[in-house]
Amino acid sequence: MQYPEAESIQTLVKSAQRIVIVQADNPDGDSLGSALALEQIIADMGKEPFLYCGVDIPSYLTYIPGWDRVSKELPPKFDLSIIVDTSTETLLEQLAKTGQRGWLGARPAIVLDHHETGGNIPYAKVVCNHPAVATSELIYELARQLDWPLSLETQKMLAIAILSDSLGLTTDATTARSIHIVAELVEGGVRIAALENARRDMMRKSPDLVHYKGRLLERIEYAAADRIATVTIPWEEIQAYSPFYNPSVLVLEDMRLTEKTAVAIAFKCYNDGHVTAKIRANHGFPVAAKLAEHFGGGGHAFASGFKTGITSRPFAELKQEVIAVATRLLDESNEKIELIDA
Repeated sequence: MQYPEAESIQTLVKSAQRIVIVQADNPDGDSLGSALALEQIIADMGKEPFLYCGVDIPSYLTYIPGWDRVSKELPPKFDLSIIVDTSTETLLEQLAKTGQRGWLGARPAIVLDHHETGGNIPYAKVVCNHPAVATSELIYELARQLDWPLSLETQKMLAIAILSDSLGLTTDATTARSIHIVAELVEGGVRIAALENARRDMMRKSPDLVHYKGRLLERIEYAAADRIATVTIPWEEIQAYSPFYNPSVLVLEDMRLTEKTAVAIAFKCYNDGHVTAKIRANHGFPVAAKLAEHFGGGGHAFASGFKTGITSRPFAELKQEVIAVATRLLDESNEKIELIDA
């Protein structure tokens, strides 16, 4: 894969010495793995990498070596930022809240992202946004195109990130190239079994979390003839459980496995009034990106999300609108399938 933005990226990276690698306020395995891979690449170039994320790295990602190097504060001096796995500035809200947004906007920024939809970053000098199973796939292709160093540690981080976002190369966004890249990383010395064993060890949950998951499962609601499954997580539970595990992730896969369910949506309601929604669609129902985009978010056809601003709008009203839009999209998707079959 050859990216047209590659030479512009190379020019910016070569002219910088201290480079900040930025993740969104909702870090996941792809964003962290991509950030750590870039950290190693930049260090191997003889430059100074610095890792930033506006929130604490969740505990379920701490099986990835290097997570503890991520800071919630930007360094006072840097030459360039590389923003990874982030499709919209609304996912960098902590920068504005802490008064650091201006620091990032005052220097050149590169965006590396793989989401199909979502707003751009207004101060980005170069945006490299191409459909792929993970942002780490883009980084691997750029490294090959620009002859960036790919140490074994870098390759491990890229493999972790790709396997994380692709759920072990099983999602609809996984392509033949995704599989080839993982094979090339294995040829480079990455041991998939060792990475998976480390992840599984960290995935073990405390009895308290298991009981909480049971309570969440009991609260799942169904709509549109059971095609839409939703669960709502209030601020008190976000506070109590997020340091240990993302409450949405605890149940989303179970929600998708319900008979007839096409779309699963986990809402999180924060104390300042804003709401986030994590959306997962089953195979055959590629509506997640359009649903998120309707509410200012973005993502893939089968995995997406959105975040509302602080508003006095009742949550129940927002939820009903989400269900209504999801229902319409599912109906339209079904009509297209029927036309094709006819």
